[in-house]
Amino acid sequence: MNYPKLANQLLEKLGGKSNISALAHCATRLRLAVADDSLIDEKAIENIDGVKGQFKIAGQYQIIFGSGIVNQVYAEMAKLTGIEEMSTKDVASAGAEKQNIIQKAVKDLSDIFVPIIPAIVAGGLLMGIFNVLVAPGLFIDGQSLVDANPGLADLASMINTFANAPFVFLPILLAFSASKKFGGNPFLGAALGMLMVHPDLLNGWGFGGAAVSGNIPVWNIFGIEIQKVGYQGSVLPVLVATFILAKVENGLRKFIPSILDNLLTPLLAIFITGVITFTIVGPFTRDIGFLLGDALNWLYDSAGFIGGALFGFIYAPFVITGMHHSFIAIEIQLLADIAVTGGSFIFPIAAMSNIAQGGAALAVGFSTKDTKTKGIAVPSGVTALLGITEPAMFGVNLKLRYPFIAAVVAAATSSAFITLFNVKASALGAAGIPGIISIRNTDITPYIIGMLISFVTAFVLTLILAKRADKKSQKNTKAMAQATA
Repeated sequence: MNYPKLANQLLEKLGGKSNISALAHCATRLRLAVADDSLIDEKAIENIDGVKGQFKIAGQYQIIFGSGIVNQVYAEMAKLTGIEEMSTKDVASAGAEKQNIIQKAVKDLSDIFVPIIPAIVAGGLLMGIFNVLVAPGLFIDGQSLVDANPGLADLASMINTFANAPFVFLPILLAFSASKKFGGNPFLGAALGMLMVHPDLLNGWGFGGAAVSGNIPVWNIFGIEIQKVGYQGSVLPVLVATFILAKVENGLRKFIPSILDNLLTPLLAIFITGVITFTIVGPFTRDIGFLLGDALNWLYDSAGFIGGALFGFIYAPFVITGMHHSFIAIEIQLLADIAVTGGSFIFPIAAMSNIAQGGAALAVGFSTKDTKTKGIAVPSGVTALLGITEPAMFGVNLKLRYPFIAAVVAAATSSAFITLFNVKASALGAAGIPGIISIRNTDITPYIIGMLISFVTAFVLTLILAKRADKKSQKNTKAMAQATA
């Protein structure tokens, strides 16, 4: 492949050097931020040798080349544009300037939660292992593995402790990550998170029982009673409190002399924010969080398969806008309160949508005679089955339209099915075939059946719609030929 020639062609179709604001690449895609989207000739770019797909998301224009090729293309593009040593975060920041307020809010949430996902996934998967050890009847009739092998009891107990840690101390992880995003000192943020889960406070999970019995401990300060309640597993109170902390910290630095900055700023920032958190922010946002979680679970439990079908139908369109990242906050809250919620219903539905996108892309690869399309559809379809849908969705399904329609219908159908069985996840993970290990032990069978329904429906429906599209195309070609004659 002639990479210098390819890069020159690409730069010309992108509107020239002056239209490129930022440039970087990931494992498979060239990522750009451009000044004027209207100058991009997408149809011409699609026909450039080596291009396997393209899409716009979150203010970025991304071109799929594939592993190995993208590095070479980027190197030549960097020479032509003079833009070097930029990261994908730099491109994301440049693209963010073109986003509306909703897109920016979703991106901010994503920036906060994505860094802590590995810790949540680790805890969740360890919880899954613990459940395998203690679930009765999973391998032995009437007994768990621990019952049959008492020597495993302490191992199970240790794994349970490891699994709970990220959720018990979730406010510390969240506050650290959010402080970085909000422009504050992340270590002050972590200190605020520690304050919110201090062992001297009533455990957050015991608040409901204490409220019913009327035994909530309080600080009595000058006649004002402030509840001594922790925020273990909380999300919204931590985000709001950390935002306030960053604003207070930066505000104090404007008038505190630099010689006293290290002494007074941390002291006052933590004290002021701590008081605001326990008197106003915490109680108010905790109640909102409870109401939000209860409302979502009520909708899922009450609307039944209709609610599941609707959520499955709209999930892929949410991915297109990037708003699916906002679900991370809700999922973490559902998993943190797993004793009450039973787990996350969002994860299994996301998996149904991903499997459907993969099935549709593979059907395109199976039916198409175009070598380039087949080369994109098959690997991207397999990737989607493993939980990564962007290549299949943007590189194949949305471009052809009918596979995307087949996929959302399949996602709605399979989501309705798993909702009938109240399938929920006890951990986060890859929302696809590997997601089996994240599903509650009692829900694995309906989850697998749901994936089969999703895949088969998307695959068959795509083949049917492909035949219709071919017939329509042949009919239009014949009509044009007759008109020309």
